[in-house]
Amino acid sequence: MSRQALVQKRPYLILSVVAALVFYYLRVTELPEIYLWPIKGSACAFLAVYAFLRHSSPPARVLATAMVVAALADMAVEFDLRVGAGVFIVFHALMIKLFVAHNRGAMDGRDNLILLGLLIVPPLAGYMLTGSGGTAWATAIYGAVLGVMAASAWSSTFPRWTVGAGAILFVVSDLLIFAGLGPLADNPFREYLVWPIYFLGQFLMTVGVITTLRKRDPELAVVQGGRAD
Repeated sequence: MSRQALVQKRPYLILSVVAALVFYYLRVTELPEIYLWPIKGSACAFLAVYAFLRHSSPPARVLATAMVVAALADMAVEFDLRVGAGVFIVFHALMIKLFVAHNRGAMDGRDNLILLGLLIVPPLAGYMLTGSGGTAWATAIYGAVLGVMAASAWSSTFPRWTVGAGAILFVVSDLLIFAGLGPLADNPFREYLVWPIYFLGQFLMTVGVITTLRKRDPELAVVQGGRAD
């Protein structure tokens, strides 16, 4: 597909990427944070619009709703990490619902090991990287929900090279946030990695799910410009 066709048929994907890049570069300027919040939130909000407009199935609606919640969470973490984490739990619950409904069934040994790792590593890392006490346990609980989301993505029938990889990137970005609450608190390099890794994960999951749904149920694909695309 040409660049012009991409812009014409999937403009909200382009707008999402632009919003993510604008936020990434403007956040190191002196622009007040209150102006950055809507820019940050619009990155996943445009992914939600893309999902809503590209397919009319219930799974696509769940994905679109999840991306709206993610947009709210992205803004919430800017003023309170705990509030943002709470909103992200709602996002994870919606994605788990989507992925579990498309479970691929029994898997082989290697896939089961990856599945087990996705379930164990996030809560364990959340607890160990944030010290001890209430914060560590709260982070571990969040990590457990995050791990279930990633594991359900990996065990779903959606492509692993997009949806599975996107979920794993989401985990990586959150592990960096966990580390920022502990051993990497004074490491500025971590700050430059979290957002691009996170957004790429959300982008891959959204595109992977919608592309798959359009192939599986073409009759529910939204026709744009008077013809299927």
